[in-house]
Amino acid sequence: MKLFTYADQYLKQSSWKDLALVKFCLCAMGVLIGLAVPRSRRRQFAFGAAVVFLTTYLPLMSKFAHVVVQTRREEELAAAEETADTAAEE
Repeated sequence: MKLFTYADQYLKQSSWKDLALVKFCLCAMGVLIGLAVPRSRRRQFAFGAAVVFLTTYLPLMSKFAHVVVQTRREEELAAAEETADTAAEE
């Protein structure tokens, strides 16, 4: 699907700041939609929103934690290599 190709390209050209703006925009849209929900159906919509939030948030945070751990390992390896290179030069 072409839309996904465009989305992938957009993400490659974006920074975390751009993604934060997208998230604020989507959050504002959600608030506006929530304000339009009749009071009698708010509990159902809240439950649905909670399910969507949890099923998307947990995998995202898992991936983020994996990236943090991987980046720290790479930084530690780079620092160890730099220390070894410095020691070898002396």
